[in-house]
Amino acid sequence: MNILWIEDFGGGLSAGTETLQLLFQELVPFDNWDEDTLSLLSNPVDLQNYCRHNSAINCVYLCRHYFDYAEFKREFDLTKDIDAIIIDIRLDNEVNFDADIPVNKDKRKFHEEAGFYIFNDLLRLGYPVEKICFMTGEKNSLHGFQDKCLAIYIQDVIGFEKSDTGYGKLRQWIKERNTYYCNLRRGVVDGCRHAKPLIKNSLYFNSYTSGNDASHDDLTNYFDVLESYLPLRQPDDKKTLYKLFIRTLSHEWESAKNIKPDPDKKPDAMLAWIMRNTRHWVTHNSSLFSDTDEQLLAFLFIVNLRVMFNFDDFSVQNYENILLRLFDNEALDESEFSQKYRPISDVYLELRNFILDENKLLPKGQKIEETFYFNHMANNIQMSKSQKRVDKKLFAKLLYQMFWLMLCHAFVDKKNKNSLEIKFWNFDFSDKPYLFELARHIYHRSFPQT
Repeated sequence: MNILWIEDFGGGLSAGTETLQLLFQELVPFDNWDEDTLSLLSNPVDLQNYCRHNSAINCVYLCRHYFDYAEFKREFDLTKDIDAIIIDIRLDNEVNFDADIPVNKDKRKFHEEAGFYIFNDLLRLGYPVEKICFMTGEKNSLHGFQDKCLAIYIQDVIGFEKSDTGYGKLRQWIKERNTYYCNLRRGVVDGCRHAKPLIKNSLYFNSYTSGNDASHDDLTNYFDVLESYLPLRQPDDKKTLYKLFIRTLSHEWESAKNIKPDPDKKPDAMLAWIMRNTRHWVTHNSSLFSDTDEQLLAFLFIVNLRVMFNFDDFSVQNYENILLRLFDNEALDESEFSQKYRPISDVYLELRNFILDENKLLPKGQKIEETFYFNHMANNIQMSKSQKRVDKKLFAKLLYQMFWLMLCHAFVDKKNKNSLEIKFWNFDFSDKPYLFELARHIYHRSFPQT
């Protein structure tokens, strides 16, 4: 979660660890904040740098007055980069009263009410009022402003006093806005920005397309669209939005049919079948994704970026940490994962038997050994007349299970012509951190009965 905090530290407010913990203790640990070397007053960028080094998923940006805000707005896109905003009403502490201001008004009076001008500017930019709150030591000024807002039909302006009770209410307000939707959106936005610079030199996607290569401009536009797809304000009908997001996310995989194992160059290449099957299913039976959740979108987004690019390493990226947070309540810890991990062959054989029971006839034109590749087996259910083809929970589980079974790459041993023997590659999650983290976070969704 990214928060913009606009505060001038007037009225004796501590510009150090005490205030940081009172406001943001549940987002970022401030035990290592060094007041001798870090300064909120003289170098506000210290705060965001500290957050980036001490939290993989949360950041607080500080502006001390209107001019800081104006500069921040030039550098950042507020509706994409910031998830919530906290504004102090008076911003006249240690400010340059000789500098130009945007209105024809007494400069000192302007800075005493600068928080209101910033609020008005945010509304003009389209920033949702429910994601903005005020902090003030002057209760009367807040009530007066709320009355003025009501007079022009701006309701529900939220404010808190600078007191122990007020700080507690602020922390609760932040917590209520730190939703699954907020984290999904933040991970997607940051992930798209991570991906676009990789298009030029780290693209692997065209290895799957057999000549139908995507251009640099096509993929840049693709990530621009995804970055802007989820609005800052959570829609009332988010289920429909999620289904359309999956359709857009998987769109590029229409032409990707040359998906083969590549253990030397890209050991996770077979995960591309997750996106290829998703594209097929959402195109021919979009009702499968009409009741999906933030976790499945996060999983598909992580897989999508990983198989489209050859990253420099397998370490977990910041945007992946944000998205994996959506699974925190159900993730296995590291030791528990090693104890519960089931042999891939057992899972595979269970699914094969289930599919053969449900789907007696093999699709025409398909070689018999192809029907024992997991992606083909899962797709055969969708192509069959089985009632299971409309089972939304089943197909969500199949997508998660493809993560395990495509990495281990089941194949048919043709040496013995008298039997159809399924064998597996050995695949070790432990030496590939992003795969290990994803595995332990999606384990219960992959194997809900274990």
